[in-house]
Amino acid sequence: MAVTGVLPRFAAVVCAAGLLLGLSVMAGPAATADPRPAPAPAKDRYAIGDSVMLGARTPLRRKGFIVNATVSRQAYSAPAMVRKRNGELPRTLVVHLGTNGTFPLDTCRRIVENAGAQRKVFLLTVSVARSWERSNNATIRRCAKSFPAGRVTVVDWKALADRHRSWFYADRVHLKPAGAWGYARLIDRAVEGR
Repeated sequence: MAVTGVLPRFAAVVCAAGLLLGLSVMAGPAATADPRPAPAPAKDRYAIGDSVMLGARTPLRRKGFIVNATVSRQAYSAPAMVRKRNGELPRTLVVHLGTNGTFPLDTCRRIVENAGAQRKVFLLTVSVARSWERSNNATIRRCAKSFPAGRVTVVDWKALADRHRSWFYADRVHLKPAGAWGYARLIDRAVEGR
């Protein structure tokens, strides 16, 4: 009687251990796997910007951009940056500046010229509730028109931002996560020609 009572208990323990072992083996890799997609390898794309772009750095990197963005960057700093990196720059250059102050036409033209004729330049309009928003966007468009067709493309961030006010924090400039992804999609589609 004692032997038969032990066997069912032993079988139950072995069965429970097997189930636990099976569950832990199945749960092991899933528990350690990162559910986020791995960043895309850097493509032939380089992006220069200020804190707006900085807020979208992760989605831009996931779309294959090398991102050079920093808080409070002024447009006047970009021509020298582009000239200094000219030999290392990929064929596609994205520039989003003018949020933090004026963006003179001469500065814009020097950015494009310093990039070199072999590069395609994408200039984003700005969305910032400041006195210089309208004039900077006009400058960006004028700058693009001063180069041969196809060399410079204007990407209308202002128009998209106006349609998606929920993408922004209270300052109406910096991006919430949904806005960061929307921003990155806009740039990616422009570069891909979609």
